[in-house]
Amino acid sequence: MVLTEDEVAAFIGRTCFTTGPSRRVGVELEWLVHPRGNVETGWNLPFGSLVTREAGGQVELSSLPADDLASCIQAVETDQAALETVLAERGQAVRGGGLDGVHRPVRLLDSPRYRAMETYYDRTGPWGRMVMCGTASIQVNLDAGDDGNGPSGLRRRWDLVHRIGPVLVAAFANSPLLDGRPSGWKSTRQALWSRLPGWGRPVSESGDLRHDFAQYVLDAEVLCRRCDPPEPWTVPEGLTLRSWIRDGLDGAGPTLEDVEYHMTTLFPPVRPRGWLELRMIDQQEGDGWIVPAVVAATLMDDPLAAEAAYAATAAMCEGRTQPSEPVWVRAARAGLTDPVLHAAAKDCFTAAAEALRRTNAPPRLRTALAAFQHRYVDRGRCPADDQLDRSFSSTAAE
Repeated sequence: MVLTEDEVAAFIGRTCFTTGPSRRVGVELEWLVHPRGNVETGWNLPFGSLVTREAGGQVELSSLPADDLASCIQAVETDQAALETVLAERGQAVRGGGLDGVHRPVRLLDSPRYRAMETYYDRTGPWGRMVMCGTASIQVNLDAGDDGNGPSGLRRRWDLVHRIGPVLVAAFANSPLLDGRPSGWKSTRQALWSRLPGWGRPVSESGDLRHDFAQYVLDAEVLCRRCDPPEPWTVPEGLTLRSWIRDGLDGAGPTLEDVEYHMTTLFPPVRPRGWLELRMIDQQEGDGWIVPAVVAATLMDDPLAAEAAYAATAAMCEGRTQPSEPVWVRAARAGLTDPVLHAAAKDCFTAAAEALRRTNAPPRLRTALAAFQHRYVDRGRCPADDQLDRSFSSTAAE
């Protein structure tokens, strides 16, 4: 079957945005592992989270979707404890932070996908290997929204998640070191992502979000094509999905399965996968992932908090529905020392805290949020500042 661009665009729109009531939440947690090495997968964790490995040996725990935030957090906490117990039995431990800023990035996982990814990213510098093999994030998964035009509608939620995205980058930045020294960025992990080809957030200027996102996918370079072994998965440089459809590759156009796989190789800060996958948050220490999950889910899913967050981020947008690219860069570089981001973060965290009180959320979630806000947000700090303080103290003592 030969696919046309219109058929592929329609498929992308259907696949990436599944609409309905917004209630489910899930998280995916990546951790750096020390010492690096083999991590087994396929374990039966108490609440069914999936354990996988990333290219550099990082371990990822992916929760099942839950019907409410508190249930999601309870399940992931239990599965995290079980994961850490098994790792400890093997002499390994998970480490917090968004970037291994000390060790040279080395790909430990040998698979056709990661070999092709390495070849693709190596064309533009060392940044891709650093991201693949040395970074760790918190990914929050939320429903895309309904087909209406109100606050719970897909378009409004898409705009809102991109408005709070830089706030989440700045407030939870936790990767300020590179080669053991300050990099000049509070989130070096996010800075590295921004250097990769095709990273930029999809821009939707029209009223048709599905159409605009489909054009982004069609114009994105193809990272790899799945083939039967031993044929490599690499593709010619500069091949886009659109040119593959028009001109073919080795005499054939892509299948719908090829299109689906192509979408798994695109990593915008918010990736629609039927739901919305928030990919911009650095991993924290210990159970520090709980607060970012609480903030993101509450600002998106509580109607009053969502409206407050939309208003709080207006100054970042300068009359647009979403912040421009430089705002994302400032968030990664400066964290909450940026006055506009600091003001937006304070209002967003306050809105989240009020929503937790209003909905009688579990006390421990309210306490964790309040403690983070007092320690960091109110003071214009982020977890990266703690790392920098320790780094400066260590340097002064030498």
